[in-house]
Amino acid sequence: MKSIGLYPCVRIDTASVPAAGQAGAVLLAETIRVTGLDRELSAALSPWRKPLSHHDPGKIITDLAISLAVGGDCLSDLAVIRAEPGLFGPVASDATVSRLITVLGADPDTVVKAIAMARKTTRLRAWGLAGDNAPTAGINPAHPLIIDLDATLVTAHSDKEHAAPTFKKGYGFHPLCAFADHGSSGTGEPLVIMLRPGNAGSNTASDHQQVIAAALDQAGLGPRPGRKVLIRIDGAGATHQTVETLVRRRVSYSAGFTLPMDTASLYQLIPDHVWTPAYDSAGGIRAGADVAEFTGIMDLSGWPAGMRVIVRRERPHPGAQLRFDDVDGYRLTAFATNTSHGQLADLELRHRRRARCEDRIRNAKDTGLTNLPLHGFGQNRIWCQLVAIAAELLAWTGLLALPDHQARRWEPKRLRLRLFQTPAVLARHARHTVLHISARHAWASVIISAATALRALPAPAG
Repeated sequence: MKSIGLYPCVRIDTASVPAAGQAGAVLLAETIRVTGLDRELSAALSPWRKPLSHHDPGKIITDLAISLAVGGDCLSDLAVIRAEPGLFGPVASDATVSRLITVLGADPDTVVKAIAMARKTTRLRAWGLAGDNAPTAGINPAHPLIIDLDATLVTAHSDKEHAAPTFKKGYGFHPLCAFADHGSSGTGEPLVIMLRPGNAGSNTASDHQQVIAAALDQAGLGPRPGRKVLIRIDGAGATHQTVETLVRRRVSYSAGFTLPMDTASLYQLIPDHVWTPAYDSAGGIRAGADVAEFTGIMDLSGWPAGMRVIVRRERPHPGAQLRFDDVDGYRLTAFATNTSHGQLADLELRHRRRARCEDRIRNAKDTGLTNLPLHGFGQNRIWCQLVAIAAELLAWTGLLALPDHQARRWEPKRLRLRLFQTPAVLARHARHTVLHISARHAWASVIISAATALRALPAPAG
């Protein structure tokens, strides 16, 4: 073998060899098997299966979700999965997939409802298999299940149905999302991704109400779960109507709050000794930041009873541009909550951890949401369901296969590099197909342990 420079020079050709390029993605297939996602989707989408059709719609949907999980961002990227029949079985052609998406996109309301029911059933099974690691394990008012709501912008690079100018002078869509937070030990999983036109409002109460209802349904805790659920929303979504909805559903809430025009006067009413140090993200004292409660000095008429307003003050970092609403050199931000107990600094830190939702949205965009590839709005609604399923597969794989490993917190890009895109060799031994991963692979042991954990879980009967 000759070398050019510092790297070996190798010949390249094609050959029929028993190689697998996405060997680690078998973990996703195993997660589908143990959770029964394929069966649930097959049953849910059976009304749209044509007689004598060779490919099951549920299998096509899970194949598409796997392709997004391993890095795809359009329907034709399913070719990566189709090239691995030894791992994923028969995979539909591009034409078959396109026809199915067209059919499903013609009746999006019914299809989204059917897929949502399948996702809910699968989610509850996955959480049941997770035991004490499930996000709903041991939840109570002091340690609730946290659901984060936030909207994002998705750019459309061509003229697509219902694409419209956005409030940031772009062009595209404005989906509203809800995520179940897994805390510091894991990532999170999408409960709802509601596709909306680009000109949809950031504070549209009806959309928030619909997403809240759908998210609670996906969590399987009933429409009025009580204070064992905490819903966090940024300031854009914290309208009177939305907060009243949260109160009616009896959940805890922590919502961004827009301070009134007379904030400067209110600030002067708070003695300096009332301000207490705020915490940083690790729970330590953050220098230069304080919190205080403004509830008693504000006019909160029209807001639900029991609502508290907590304000954080912090001096902008050197070089930051000052705002007209800064007071005495401090930048003031506020949130509203109905939690009546706990230190102010703890409540403020709890609210600020809502920023994890930004990471969840960023990861969703890295799993197919960055580009809505289809023209029809109904078809792109189905695409958002594919994105949700792909993100759930990533979360459930970590939850079930690697609950105590740092890999559970890896983002999609790292999971693909270290686990999913692992090359391997397929072999037959004792009437079984064996996947041989190179012992030199840095994370081979992680893949083996994850696969072993998944194989130890019981699959749905039938």
